[in-house]
Amino acid sequence: MLYFSLGDFVRHPLKPDWGIGQVQSIVGMNVTVNFPHAGKQMINCAIVELEKVDRADETPFG
Repeated sequence: MLYFSLGDFVRHPLKPDWGIGQVQSIVGMNVTVNFPHAGKQMINCAIVELEKVDRADETPFG
């Protein structure tokens, strides 16, 4: 079961360089997220567990 909703901010645990992305759509276990450094990515949450984050927690990269 997914624990986030449209508009929530998430981080891909294996791709931290993608930055903090915003959830654009959810269809079953497939979530489309718009990442600032990778664009729109469809993530299968049955395989990758996205980390929900508070936008205020974002730390700038390099």
